[in-house]
Amino acid sequence: MRYIVFTDLDGTLIDHDTYSYEAAKPAIYKLKARNIPLIFCTSKTRAEIEVYVREMELSHPFISENGGGIFIPKGYFKADYPASRTQGIYDVIELGTAYETLRHVLAGIRSHEELHIIGFGDMSAREVSEDTGLDIESATLAKMREYDEAFKLEGDGKEASKLEENIRSRGLNYTRGGRYWHILGDNDKGKAVNILKNLYRKEYGEIRTIGLGDSMNDIPMLRAVDMPFLVQKHDGKHDPKIDDPGISRVEGIGPVGWHKAIMGVLEEAR
Repeated sequence: MRYIVFTDLDGTLIDHDTYSYEAAKPAIYKLKARNIPLIFCTSKTRAEIEVYVREMELSHPFISENGGGIFIPKGYFKADYPASRTQGIYDVIELGTAYETLRHVLAGIRSHEELHIIGFGDMSAREVSEDTGLDIESATLAKMREYDEAFKLEGDGKEASKLEENIRSRGLNYTRGGRYWHILGDNDKGKAVNILKNLYRKEYGEIRTIGLGDSMNDIPMLRAVDMPFLVQKHDGKHDPKIDDPGISRVEGIGPVGWHKAIMGVLEEAR
């Protein structure tokens, strides 16, 4: 049976504060040695993800911007699939709404409801860098958005409720990651994972899927896999808003917990 691993990046495989995945490297090497696909499923942009793909020397599909786009290396699957366009070496299956549309809707909500909303599109690369702790080059890549606007909302629960209602009334969706809100279309991580799962089944027959995340925006992905794991957030606790009993909670913050979960699965699979 073939294992397939889907993982969030920020706060999961990558440390929330340092953006390092050093603690997870032994498990990454094990996956590569066993030829187990490691698929990033994240709110990060394609440009950001490609940095980690190159660093880890991976050659598998990845999912950008909360399921907005699925990037599949050309020729990776034998089965046909409905690619929306090509991007360099990738066929792209687009599930998300265009970034410009999301920005326009968010600006309308901000103006109509007088909410204090600041999106990545409103910030310079330096401001994104200062807000996230990313270096300038990484912050520039984070601004290269295609299907999802990351933003901050100032205020209490009343403002949040008003925002959520306005986004839904315009036929769009939202989610919350480790740092930011996200406005997006009719896409989520789970829908993208299910598309890739079906392609892997056609390719290999029986498969077993593993998913790892840390935040609410990972829930659709975790519910779509056979073996879901929730790692501890940077405060040393599991996200208190996630109470799904079907999701295994692993001890360890970010990449430490990630490593523990993957090594445990691989040990059982021997």
